[in-house]
Amino acid sequence: MPEGVPEGTGSTSPRTLAEALRTQSDRSLTALLRARPDLLNPVPSDLSQLATRAGTRASVVRALERLDRFTLQAAEALAVAPEPAPYDALRALLTGDEGDPGIEAALPGAVTALRDQALIWGGNDRLRLVRTARELLAPSPTHPSPTGLGPTVAEATAGMSPGRLQEILTSAGLPSTHDPVSAVAALTALFTDRNRMGALLDTAPMEALSVLDRLVWGPPYGEVTSSPTPPVRWLRDRGLLLPATTRTVVLPREAALHLRAGRAHRRPEPVAPVVAPRTGTAPGEAADRSRMIDSTAAGQAYTALATIEELAKEWNEGGPNVLRAGGLSVRDLKRTATALDVPEPVAAFWVELGYAAGLLAPDGQTDERYAPTPAYDDWQELPPADRWTRLAIAWLTATRTAGLVGSQDSKGRTLAVLGPDLDRGPAPEVRRRILDLLATLPEGTAPDPESLLARLRWERPLRGASAGGRPDDLRARLAAWTMNEAEMLGFTGRGALSSHARALLAREPGTGTGAGAGAGPGAGTGTGPTGATPETRTSDGFGTGSGTGSGAGSAAELAAAGLRAARVLAPLLPEPLDHVLLQADLTAVAPGPLLRPLAELLAVTADVESKGGATVYRFTPGSVRRALDAGQSASDLHDFLKAHSRTPVPQPLAYLIDDVARKHGHLRVGSASAYVRCDDEAVLDEILADKRSLGLRLRRLAPTVLASHAEAAALLDGLRTMGFAPAAESTDGDVMITRALAHRTPPRAAPVPVPDGPPVPDATLLGAAVRAIRAGDLAATVVRKPASEPLVPSPTSSSSASSAASGRAAASSGALPRTTPGETLATVQAAAMTGSAVWIGYVNADGAASQRVIAPVRVEGGYVTAYDHTADEVRTYPLHRITGVAELADDPA
Repeated sequence: MPEGVPEGTGSTSPRTLAEALRTQSDRSLTALLRARPDLLNPVPSDLSQLATRAGTRASVVRALERLDRFTLQAAEALAVAPEPAPYDALRALLTGDEGDPGIEAALPGAVTALRDQALIWGGNDRLRLVRTARELLAPSPTHPSPTGLGPTVAEATAGMSPGRLQEILTSAGLPSTHDPVSAVAALTALFTDRNRMGALLDTAPMEALSVLDRLVWGPPYGEVTSSPTPPVRWLRDRGLLLPATTRTVVLPREAALHLRAGRAHRRPEPVAPVVAPRTGTAPGEAADRSRMIDSTAAGQAYTALATIEELAKEWNEGGPNVLRAGGLSVRDLKRTATALDVPEPVAAFWVELGYAAGLLAPDGQTDERYAPTPAYDDWQELPPADRWTRLAIAWLTATRTAGLVGSQDSKGRTLAVLGPDLDRGPAPEVRRRILDLLATLPEGTAPDPESLLARLRWERPLRGASAGGRPDDLRARLAAWTMNEAEMLGFTGRGALSSHARALLAREPGTGTGAGAGAGPGAGTGTGPTGATPETRTSDGFGTGSGTGSGAGSAAELAAAGLRAARVLAPLLPEPLDHVLLQADLTAVAPGPLLRPLAELLAVTADVESKGGATVYRFTPGSVRRALDAGQSASDLHDFLKAHSRTPVPQPLAYLIDDVARKHGHLRVGSASAYVRCDDEAVLDEILADKRSLGLRLRRLAPTVLASHAEAAALLDGLRTMGFAPAAESTDGDVMITRALAHRTPPRAAPVPVPDGPPVPDATLLGAAVRAIRAGDLAATVVRKPASEPLVPSPTSSSSASSAASGRAAASSGALPRTTPGETLATVQAAAMTGSAVWIGYVNADGAASQRVIAPVRVEGGYVTAYDHTADEVRTYPLHRITGVAELADDPA
């Protein structure tokens, strides 16, 4: 066998996929179940059932979707090769007549990947594609082959009259035959003979060769009229075009392969496209670029934290209502975007991120509203770097896709923020894979977007096309959204991966897993740092096989990755400041992030005028009154500003505070429906004389009291609109201090990501599943003693002998054994004394019958305690439920 060709699965070629699986090691079966976790639900009872399940259409489609382009091309070539196909025939279909060292070097890895996933089986002299995969990939009139090849001569001429076949042979210069079978064989031999086929095409008109050129790379079908042109007639007469329907003809596969110089694909792609750096990258030292990238990304990370806090503050007293169908209304999204001072798509991302992190949720009340969760308060107490890692991990693992907001679902309904239809299973895998690819570039280097998309398409070609063969841009859109969201979140700076993101994504040596979800191809299946086998590893060190490992890792691994990232990010974040700069125009400038107590009180006392590197706050009568309503006095505000300002308190600001405080609380509002009282009768006279008070429907109850039909809150707002500064009053006559309510939902868990298929099983489950499958296969295929060998000493009565004979006959036929109760008891007792294993038939309490291989340990009280090889555990069986027993030729223990 040539060097580099993968070895077959045994010296004798298996006849079925189940037989091929029986020759594989436990490690190979484990790799198969890890790569195709859908085969484990439920755990197959034996290898025959595993093989059957591996050949089902849904499972095969899922496996094919996770193949990279070259591995898929190898499978497509096998689908058009004669079955079974030797390895050399497959190589010839991919390399062509001229050969290709790159393809020859990559093909063994592709064959190994297909065999490891049970998509092909058999030795290298007889490779067979799983039947369902062949049906999906082989050409047919209704399902063109991805290779562009059509049917074989035998398939295209099925049903053709013998006379027409003989006419084709004569036109092609071949001798006539005695039957259609030999005629088809002669025509096939002509088309597969390079010399004779070349000589035939040398006699073809140039127009006929032009027709072949249009069909050779597919689609191979063409329409013809009842009176075809001479070039088409020439090709049809010689079998180079065969009738597919009454109006279409097809180029036979053998002829197309000759015209293609033996290649099944026009452009085989054995090597993954390289992710190239972005053109026009600013020159400079790598260290300088890295520092610039880290600084930019850290600034974005801090902005992300501030945005989430501002969003929670906006919804602190109870956010927007939940739509009846779920989610946020368009009007509420616009209002939130205005409050955050960002475009609506960006606001949708931040809202979805807060929800995915478990910081925002519906409150579950009758009039359901969105609000921060108790977890938000815990999150606020964390250091900034730890808060960022919480958001980063939530984004990596979330399947909710904010980029879909505003688009329509299959029923034409608009998708809303926080709505029920925003989950996309591939999102975590695409995010993680893009970030992994960014990590392969030198530090401080941004990728070229087109090369990045080309790499993603190579790794998952079938997921880049819809069922109708049209390009499906979901993965491309996910990639674009990922790049934008990674920049906003601080994973990247100016398009390049930051140091703290690299720390978060780094895999522990020898584990093959990372902190994010949806790792790249091959992730989770390898044992080295890259999570890929040597045959499927590319030059960048990342696996390009077809493994389905999510790379999400355990909770402990995620926590460890978050700690690593936080340690790298912490020194890059700006230190919070304890001061502002007061200015004479009633503004305060915060030259950087502020300590939380200072920021919270300043947000109550002043309004944010502009954001950026320095936040500008403006003091207004309304903002000062808001601080007084929250329980602050004028002296408290003066002391606060003096303590936290690096500049003297401007006189206009001091006057503003004193002026508002002088009027604050001079009027008192309570509930009558509502009333106004004031010791100064002239003020009440002024209010009654003001035309703007007509809507409040005020009337005088006493010289110092006015009553109103309006609610107290409406009366407060109306008087403030008129220029007064009333204060709310309690039923006891005390001034009510109004503080911002911290409305919280009940404890809520973060939304669970919707997996893209079954979850990858852990090592414990895989080990138990392989043992159970092996044990079940042993019970199904174990060799029983022939009928000529006695079982155990049994009664000499004719009925006992007849019963034993029937039990042995059942054992040899594969049916449930049938023996008498006495013979059953004697056999299991003998097996318990000798420590041997026996084969039993067993019917459980539900009436379900099964075969089991057990090693009896104790027989007493009508029960048999035995080690069940099928279940891999010790069990107790009632003797009356055992239908019969038979000895094994070889003890499996």
